[in-house]
Amino acid sequence: MNKDSALVSQLKTLAAYHGWANALLLRQLEAVADEHYFAPAGLFFGSIHGTLNHLLLGDRSWYGRFAGAPEIFSSLAQEVEARRPELAQQLCVRSGLWLSLIENTPARVMAGTLHYTTTAGQPAATPWIGTLTHVFNHATHHRGQISAALTRYGYECPELDLIYFLRQA
Repeated sequence: MNKDSALVSQLKTLAAYHGWANALLLRQLEAVADEHYFAPAGLFFGSIHGTLNHLLLGDRSWYGRFAGAPEIFSSLAQEVEARRPELAQQLCVRSGLWLSLIENTPARVMAGTLHYTTTAGQPAATPWIGTLTHVFNHATHHRGQISAALTRYGYECPELDLIYFLRQA
């Protein structure tokens, strides 16, 4: 396996893990009562619902930047989907978009720089591969916050570590 194919393989693994972890967490959240799901939980985006909305917004925002069709959001806390089932469904389809993007992006583009405008309206340029890795790492961070809220409310949390995904492969 050459270095380029190993890197693409790793990015595809992260995209697949992103989808797997979202789906596993969302299945667990089906049992969470609305009083806990929508309640302030001390998370950066308030509630479990607010954090899931941020995950969707961030995913859509970054994907649009990579795909050359950026979406504009007024705030990182903007609610993009108020209904639980629709929010969960939208989050579940995102990893397929990332897998396709990775498979269809030329190596020279991946080796370059992603130019985009931040949510605050500022121009930015960051390494393409590092920024894509950030997308998946960012989601992991917020899924961890949701896991902490589940524990606080007395619900079980699924094992979301990457190693559990890798052991299934």
